[in-house]
Amino acid sequence: MSEGSSPHERARKLDAEDRLGAVREEFVLDDVVYLDGNSLGALPANVPGRLDDVVRREWGQLRIRSWTESGWWTAPERIGDLIAPLVGAAPGRIVVGDSTSVNIFKALVAAVRLAGEGRDEILVDAATFPTDGYIAASAARMTGCSVRAVAPGEVPGALGPRTAAVLLNHVDYRTGRLHDLPALTAAVRAAGAVSVWDLCHSAGALPVGLDEHGVDLAVGCTYKFLNGGPGSPAYLYVRGEHQAAFDSPLPGWNSHAEPFGMRPEYEAADGAPRGRVGTPDILSMLALEAALAVWSRPDVSVAAVRAKSLALTDFFLECVEEYVPAGRVRPVTPAAHAERGSQVALVCDDAGEVMDRLIAAGVVGDFRAPDVLRFGFTPLYLGFAEVERAAKVLAETLT
Repeated sequence: MSEGSSPHERARKLDAEDRLGAVREEFVLDDVVYLDGNSLGALPANVPGRLDDVVRREWGQLRIRSWTESGWWTAPERIGDLIAPLVGAAPGRIVVGDSTSVNIFKALVAAVRLAGEGRDEILVDAATFPTDGYIAASAARMTGCSVRAVAPGEVPGALGPRTAAVLLNHVDYRTGRLHDLPALTAAVRAAGAVSVWDLCHSAGALPVGLDEHGVDLAVGCTYKFLNGGPGSPAYLYVRGEHQAAFDSPLPGWNSHAEPFGMRPEYEAADGAPRGRVGTPDILSMLALEAALAVWSRPDVSVAAVRAKSLALTDFFLECVEEYVPAGRVRPVTPAAHAERGSQVALVCDDAGEVMDRLIAAGVVGDFRAPDVLRFGFTPLYLGFAEVERAAKVLAETLT
């Protein structure tokens, strides 16, 4: 904390200097300090009106005509192109649809097929979100591979001539640790394997650089830092050089080269659309499209969001150190900016009960078993005064 200034005074100064402060008006918020945007983002204020139009006019009046006249059919690729610059991808490399789990399955099986003969092992982040592990095991059974769990930092040493695919999380969902995507991707590529990155906890919070760093395949959800709403569709990224050979294990009529030809034999579409499967969830998809409009504001960029994210998490850690009784909590999120996502995780013996009390007091984070208090920081709508208040309430809760 700056010498001679209280956390409260520091928060006021930081909020006054915040170039993203006005973006808060784009969201529906209240007096609660909402630090769970890494699980479910807040509601963008333009979404209810957009959905009302979709339901009443596009569906209610135009009905089937909306597939063409309202652009429903092209929504998966169109919205993919809105997400692309947020993760460092060129247009035409992302398709939106299905869940993260389904897209991980598509990506992993396709990765093994891309890797070719003689490669029969899938490496998986040892601390991965459970679903990623479940899907990897299923993909391995389908492709005749084995699965080995490896800590991300140990991946370079674990790679070998049998490695087909490597599934890694860009940010650890428990600790908020940011893994070294450029270096790990380069190691996977040098070993002749295929990289698959899970971007659920990084997209919309920090730079990713998929094209720049040579990522092969990537997936991510849209209901966290992209604020797409509960159950909003996920997305799949396929590097340009792999698109012609991308062999999805879930070929559906939506990914057919002639979807309305109704031919019995399957022929994959060109480009990103071959990642589609069945009829897209239009209501959720168009809510997501509306939510992504905030990124078209001239004051909003991934770089600006990342800078504020680091400032918010730095300030929260400073306030926790200032307010919380010594030894009561222990940060497990890395202090180094290069290793930190957009969340702070604190280990606390009675974390579940503490989080319940925090939520009752108007500070919403979440709990991860067995002992982690997890706080997500969404720079588009979170201010420094809220961060200071959260730390103060945490201290009162722990006293």
